[in-house]
Amino acid sequence: MRKCLFFGSLIGILSLQAPLNAQTSLNLGQSSKFSAEANYLLQDSLKLIKALVYDAADLVRSKGDAAFEEFRQPESQWRNGETYIFILDEKGNMLVHPDTNLENKNQLNLKDVNGRFIVRGILAAAKGGQEKQEGWFHYQWPVPEGLLPRWKSSFVQLVEAPDGKEYVIGSGLYDDQMNKEFVVDLIETAAKQIKKEGRKAFDKFYDPAEVFLVKDTYVFVLDTMGIDLVNPAFRNLEGRNLITQKDTQGKLVVRDMFKAVEKDSTAWIEYMWPKPGDNLSTQKSTYIKKVPLGNSWVLLGAGVYLADAPKINVSKENISPFDLKNFVIDAAAKLEKEGEAAFGEFKMKDWHWFDGKKYVFVCNLDGKVKFHAADPTLEGEIIKYREDALGRLYGRMFLETASSEAGQGWVHYVFPEPGDIFPAWKSSFIKRVTFPSGEEHLVGSGIYNMEMDEFLIEEMVYQAAALVQKEGREAFEKLRDKKGPFYFMDTYVFVLSPDGTELVNPAQPSLERKNLIDMKDLNGKYVVKEELALALDHGSGWLETSWFRPGTNTPSPKMTFVKRVKFRGETFIVGSGYYPTK
Repeated sequence: MRKCLFFGSLIGILSLQAPLNAQTSLNLGQSSKFSAEANYLLQDSLKLIKALVYDAADLVRSKGDAAFEEFRQPESQWRNGETYIFILDEKGNMLVHPDTNLENKNQLNLKDVNGRFIVRGILAAAKGGQEKQEGWFHYQWPVPEGLLPRWKSSFVQLVEAPDGKEYVIGSGLYDDQMNKEFVVDLIETAAKQIKKEGRKAFDKFYDPAEVFLVKDTYVFVLDTMGIDLVNPAFRNLEGRNLITQKDTQGKLVVRDMFKAVEKDSTAWIEYMWPKPGDNLSTQKSTYIKKVPLGNSWVLLGAGVYLADAPKINVSKENISPFDLKNFVIDAAAKLEKEGEAAFGEFKMKDWHWFDGKKYVFVCNLDGKVKFHAADPTLEGEIIKYREDALGRLYGRMFLETASSEAGQGWVHYVFPEPGDIFPAWKSSFIKRVTFPSGEEHLVGSGIYNMEMDEFLIEEMVYQAAALVQKEGREAFEKLRDKKGPFYFMDTYVFVLSPDGTELVNPAQPSLERKNLIDMKDLNGKYVVKEELALALDHGSGWLETSWFRPGTNTPSPKMTFVKRVKFRGETFIVGSGYYPTK
């Protein structure tokens, strides 16, 4: 049997203080394919990464393992600052690495924050194809000299040296944004998995430790009739026929997908689609591939919102969170005075209580719907165990919020808008109310795609702080629950100790139990130190920082609100933040 070695080049191009953008200059040393002083735009960076891999591959094809010493040379094109090369054998043993403490140790079980095997994934990506033994592998990893993980994408290639030994050569960059090349590679990998395992491959498309959930992109599968077989983002659509599904401009998206693969097995299709967490309809580019399965075939697809994709404002003008809360408070006051007699006025269309943007619903505290202005057929149903598209028990959250000590609060869930089957984020304000009869109920109202603002963030922090003040550390699991009221879209609640230790972070659980006191934002601001100062010295306050907005490589301002909470002698800092759109 031929002895195999695996060679990889993993380049940390970005640091927390130096994000890759149009102004970033990358010193990669002299190369036959690009200059060391090249200034480049983000869309060119992937070409440069691949060019570096191809250059390294040429060197290995020429010199074999004699190139190892060149890769160890400091201040060279192969090891310069954050640029370095490592070498692995087929068992995952590290043979060459800038950190000599890692050499001659097995790294096959190295995982990212999602439990994804990094070294195994790199080897598999390079050995995955017969025609082109190369590909991309994506994982989350802390930036150099930082704690916060970002998505890192590595391009790898399998190369044979003159003596017959094989090496995997790769290079990577921190990149939170998907692009068409990544999507094509993802679908081709999924197609190979189906060819190998058949329907058993479907389970892997849901697993975050596998390679099929990348950034904000996932793989969906349709059968020949247009029935959704796999949809990791919207499980409620599985089993439904989507052939008549239209985009926001009336285009029959799924039907056009099937037409596109009548002649060729692959195609790109573009359509306008609501981007999660955005009130704008954005052009989405989806790559589709017809893949044999048993005696028939299935259609695989994955989509991406490109950075320069056109947008259209198709949303109805929403009311603000502040106005919606006051609307529910006014409805509660009317119910406390009139009881069920208020229902008649609540159901009058094109009126204050039912105007196309908002409406009132009422349930008793056992979960039975007493009144629903928009859909009277729901009256009499029990909502306690009803789930949204993400499996969130929103009915139970309604009841828990109304039964809480405060008796009111926000519940966020994913639910289809009227006349649509694709769900969107909906935010409802719930309030406990006592009828003249003495019977307690809850009253609520919600709107779709609510735009995050300071008022809503403060409301969520106060709601979480009240829970911590009541339950202490026992509340932490509720704050971590991704199907609970404190985690939605790209918003979540975090908790710090006074010394800067992260106690709760559902978005980045790898940070929990770590001291973040010296953590800086993209502008060098000591974020945690300033958050602690605000909360400990003033009780609460707002802080502006600079981070990468999720799904982009663009530094954006982020506003964070923090509040001090005490429980039985312990002090906690509860906070949450958002990225302003204006």
